[in-house]
Amino acid sequence: MTVTESEKPVLLTMKGLRIEGRADDSWTGIVNGIDLELRKGEVLGLIGESGAGKSTVGLAAMGFTRDGCRIAGGEIRFDGIDLTAASEATKRHLRGARIAYVAQSAAASFNPAHKLIDQYCEAPVQHGMMGRAEAQADAVDLYRRMQLPDPDSIGFRYPHEVSGGQLQRAMTAMAMSCRPDLIIFDEPTTALDVTTQIEVLAAIRKIVEEFDTAAIYITHDLAVVAQMADRIKVLLKGDEVEEANTRTMLAAPKEDYTRSLWAVRSYARAEQPPVAGDAVPVVSVQNVTAGYGTLNVLENVGFDIHARRTVAVVGESGSGKSTAARVITGLLPPHQGRILFEGEVLPPDYRRRSRDQLRQAQMIYQMADTALNPKLRIREVIGRPAQMYLGLRGKRLEDRIRELLSLIELEPDDYIDRLPSELSGGQKQRIGIARALAAEPRFIICDEVTSALDQLVAEGILKLLDKLQSEFDLAYMFITHDLATVKAIADEVVVMKEGHVIEQGPKAAVFAPPHDPYTELLLSSVPEMDPDWLTDLLQARGEV
Repeated sequence: MTVTESEKPVLLTMKGLRIEGRADDSWTGIVNGIDLELRKGEVLGLIGESGAGKSTVGLAAMGFTRDGCRIAGGEIRFDGIDLTAASEATKRHLRGARIAYVAQSAAASFNPAHKLIDQYCEAPVQHGMMGRAEAQADAVDLYRRMQLPDPDSIGFRYPHEVSGGQLQRAMTAMAMSCRPDLIIFDEPTTALDVTTQIEVLAAIRKIVEEFDTAAIYITHDLAVVAQMADRIKVLLKGDEVEEANTRTMLAAPKEDYTRSLWAVRSYARAEQPPVAGDAVPVVSVQNVTAGYGTLNVLENVGFDIHARRTVAVVGESGSGKSTAARVITGLLPPHQGRILFEGEVLPPDYRRRSRDQLRQAQMIYQMADTALNPKLRIREVIGRPAQMYLGLRGKRLEDRIRELLSLIELEPDDYIDRLPSELSGGQKQRIGIARALAAEPRFIICDEVTSALDQLVAEGILKLLDKLQSEFDLAYMFITHDLATVKAIADEVVVMKEGHVIEQGPKAAVFAPPHDPYTELLLSSVPEMDPDWLTDLLQARGEV
């Protein structure tokens, strides 16, 4: 390398950046005087908990603010262009061509009605950088560089016809279509399982290095940012806490808040007493084979979940975790096998289950943003299951809603009449928990409930679930790809691969060597807080 990082030209600067959001009839600070400098080919990691202002700063690098927000002061310069004063035409010319954005959820960001390659070609053709045929050939080349399967034809699929990890890589390729100088990566691997995350991180790092692209990498995962960033900036409630190069920051953070982020994974629930030998499981999955049409997704799957126990079901995307949940809830009748609830066989189809049988199994969903009806106030979101399953009305219903809000540690008077849009991500997830509890179930399926949350908020959710389990003797099935979460909260672990149970048992036994080769792959794919971890892993696997 002939030019050192410090000698490369400055591409982006922010000085005293202030961004405000409108609340009622007044403006409130979201970003409070942030300074930032980014050189060509450099990757800056932005970390901090929810509400820190990470995504707001990332979007401001494109001269963009969300609806209800405004740039209230300061300077943003991209390659000498003042984005705070530039016309909309100038900014539109930059966006997609010289500045690109990769969103957290590729599934929500692609147009479901258009094929991947059509969406890839749109930007370079509209910006006049190449014709359709050239853009299509370029797409195939970048799909190959991103190590997508069957690169010559994958672009002719619709977004729903590829996996989450493949879609995230296709989005990164699309962001590179105009060979931008700057890419903003906004939590691009948050919802991916550990092995898919490795593929996406490696592909992102390779493409950024190959084209000497500058990047802002926004994440709440410290181990991930350690693999990607040259420097790290820590934010808290719109303020800068500290900034340093990655190795210095990891080795010796200066501020107490940064050190608290480093230590947040220390939580682990207390060890539970052993289950009595004659105890009847709350839920028993027995020899279940299930799938869609003629395709079996589950093959002879079986496991038990007892009261006050959390069984973590782990595995890569497509392993059958969510399909098992669909079978348990009656949404997908199995081809073979059965589900027992407290020793009694449940009808395989939810439409044949009694209201009480339906009440006993509830779900908390991964994406609280899409799981809550945006038009319903919190009292309606929580009140509906209490009304439907328990017949509560009037004052009894009002009292129950307030009781549930207190249980999830939200002040009833402050939250009962809010809309979901007026809540943070962690608060929305707490409302999802309260909605599940409103039916007074014995069993709750937690489907990736912390994957989209920053680590401080996620720890709070895990502690809340633990407390509620002890208080109400609940049984949990915890679907997750995050093995750190498994270690924190699980009593037993079921490892799934391609619809089969590979390994299951008490957490200590499953995580103790010797491991099944697939379990070893999952464990070895969990990022560590070592900047050399990803490089060493890829070298050990012969992938670099």
